[in-house]
Amino acid sequence: MTVLPLAVDLPAVPKAVPEVRRILRAWFAGADTTDLTLCVGELLTNVIVHLGEGTPVTLRVSGTHTGRVRAELSDPTPGVWPALRSAGTGDESGRGLLLVDALALRWGVEQGPYRKKVWCELRAPVLLTDAHACSLHMEFSERLPDRTDNCARADLAVRSPAELGRGAHRSR
Repeated sequence: MTVLPLAVDLPAVPKAVPEVRRILRAWFAGADTTDLTLCVGELLTNVIVHLGEGTPVTLRVSGTHTGRVRAELSDPTPGVWPALRSAGTGDESGRGLLLVDALALRWGVEQGPYRKKVWCELRAPVLLTDAHACSLHMEFSERLPDRTDNCARADLAVRSPAELGRGAHRSR
């Protein structure tokens, strides 16, 4: 069981993006964090691009009373807000908030006197069974045929969400 909240202070630098994704995957071990890591990575990238490399930020991930996960990224620049924009087909950037908008159940900005929080709420990460994780891997592998398939194993146990909720586990 994952204990929330999680809070991490860090400088907004390019190498922090994969590090934050790694932290989230480890914190929610065994769960599908794809949407959460993508949204947090995009929010952090926005800080790097629009406020500057090295801007001090705080990532906070918490649960909501409705069972969602809320990710907040706060920075010390309350007057600079993110805005949805349209990226042209040839543009190499400009789609981050569009991704957040598409994946999050809701998102927004809260302004304080000295900081602002850009936040998003997502469905709580769902525990992955080995079979589900491998089906995601195989779906991805089909799009990249040069990848090898490590999931074609016969020892995969399929567990229902109800079984997972009762503490079921797979032994090797």
